[in-house]
Amino acid sequence: MANGSLAPDWLASYHAVPRHWFVPDLIWPGRADGVRQGESVHRFADPDGWLGAVYSDAPLTTQWDDGEHSGFDRGTVPTSSSSMPTMVFSMLAALGMADGDRVLEIGTGTGWNAALLSHRAGAGNVVSVEVDEDSAAAARHRLARAGYRPRLVVGDGSEGFADGPPFDRVIATCSVHRIPYAWIEQSRPGAVIVAPWAPEYGGEAVVRLTVGDDGTASGRFVRSSAFMRLRRQRTVRPGSLEYLSGPWPADGAVSSTALSPDAVGGWPAMFAIGVQVPGAFPLTERYADGTYTLWLHDTAVTSWATADWEPGRTAYEVVQSGPRGLWDEVEAAWRWWRRRGHPGFERFGLTATPEGQTVWLDSPDNPVPAPH
Repeated sequence: MANGSLAPDWLASYHAVPRHWFVPDLIWPGRADGVRQGESVHRFADPDGWLGAVYSDAPLTTQWDDGEHSGFDRGTVPTSSSSMPTMVFSMLAALGMADGDRVLEIGTGTGWNAALLSHRAGAGNVVSVEVDEDSAAAARHRLARAGYRPRLVVGDGSEGFADGPPFDRVIATCSVHRIPYAWIEQSRPGAVIVAPWAPEYGGEAVVRLTVGDDGTASGRFVRSSAFMRLRRQRTVRPGSLEYLSGPWPADGAVSSTALSPDAVGGWPAMFAIGVQVPGAFPLTERYADGTYTLWLHDTAVTSWATADWEPGRTAYEVVQSGPRGLWDEVEAAWRWWRRRGHPGFERFGLTATPEGQTVWLDSPDNPVPAPH
């Protein structure tokens, strides 16, 4: 891989475990940014297209709607995939594995990552947990066909694997907004945990934590990411109409802002905002004339806000309703981020303890401010 994601100590595993061994016949190739899925490709209907997709640096959706979807069209929500190779190998490199390390993987998916881990550490040192029984069965078959038999467990990944600790390395192939403490409890002091982490607002990034001997884990974010959420931590996101007490703008208070809705939509900005504005998420409603409305909702279904964007404007109409002033919270969080020089993911870190977790900037002694 030209961008340097493939570390030298993973080169042998990369060549020994071809990706196509672990990709199902029907896939939906995505863009390299991991945000949008394309049209389906079937191995037998379009073998060249299928193989080209498999060996592109793109994620491949392999399941929709927790397996309830069938057919060639896209489903509603993608729920399993084969991650883009540069992401796979950058996360494996972040583990900093040594030969013989005991590894816990959260999210078996297609089985490719488990096979790579098995080749590197030995299958007897790898435990992989998969919540979906059908996905686990298919992965087990692919792994056995390739000659690997790691311990594959069907269960809730947030619980880890209590019969297998202590682990030297933990890697998650699904995102979380809270690091499950079981992962720390089941790791030895000095162990490394690599996991995608994202606030509800968005702006996901991979964090690399080192487990301390005091029951905590701490470390920095290393790169942006876009993974499917751990099922236990999914949040239901009601539609906009469920927030309105009457015809729009219902009981909303109208004001204006000089901050463009565009400014709060970039990935690093969303991350910094989401850390400070918990339990809230954005939705964008786009119109044929090129304008759009940014909706902000809280997960408790008590508050909402809108900000209207039009080209050439220097002031934007804002409407807010409910006990939380969601636009005010978002704007305050964005201005905090701007005052600190628009820091990227690499300046942020996270510390997880039995009591909870704290996101910090530059140093654990400098926590990101809690919401007011």
